[in-house]
Amino acid sequence: MQKGIIGKKIGMTQIFDEAGKMIPVTVIEAGPCVVVKKKTVEKDGYAALQLGYGDVKVQRLNKPMRGYFEKADVAYKKTLKEFRLDDCDTLNVGDIVKADTFAVGDAIDVVGTSKGKGFAGAIKRHNQHRLKETHGTGPVHRQAGSMGACSSPSRIYKGKGMAGHMGAEQVTVQNLEIVKIDAENNLIAIKGAVPGPKGGIVYIVDSVKA
Repeated sequence: MQKGIIGKKIGMTQIFDEAGKMIPVTVIEAGPCVVVKKKTVEKDGYAALQLGYGDVKVQRLNKPMRGYFEKADVAYKKTLKEFRLDDCDTLNVGDIVKADTFAVGDAIDVVGTSKGKGFAGAIKRHNQHRLKETHGTGPVHRQAGSMGACSSPSRIYKGKGMAGHMGAEQVTVQNLEIVKIDAENNLIAIKGAVPGPKGGIVYIVDSVKA
């Protein structure tokens, strides 16, 4: 990838293009991020940059993390994320990455943590069909129903859609488009929806399929 940045989801709104067409967008506060560590092929076996985002009080960090930031001589950061960029030589530890690293029209992938739904049934979690509500079915209209055959295979296959914890997992949305960039306020408007709640941390990188 050529570019990457850490951001925070502000929320959704809509903007209008020159033709008056309404575009639904998600506003991301992208950066400013500081380069905390630089990995090289000679020392680490691969080239990458570790970015830090979001200021945090020193009381919130344990002693090893304080020493980690003090060794790099950068401000304490709340979120760290490593990006394997194609050209890491252009940045060094302490450099700042801002929203203007991207441009309007860029195709990007956004990685975030989806909203947690708690314990959910098979209908909500896997979009299964409910049972009929007549002929003595109740009171189990929204239960999963049959789990499989009896004597053969005498077990439930892996991957069977059942009730369980839903959401709160890493989700990647690919091939989104950057509609607008406010470099002064480090804001990026992305066409469409991105995973996660308001205030959730997201990672923006170049699209792998563009």
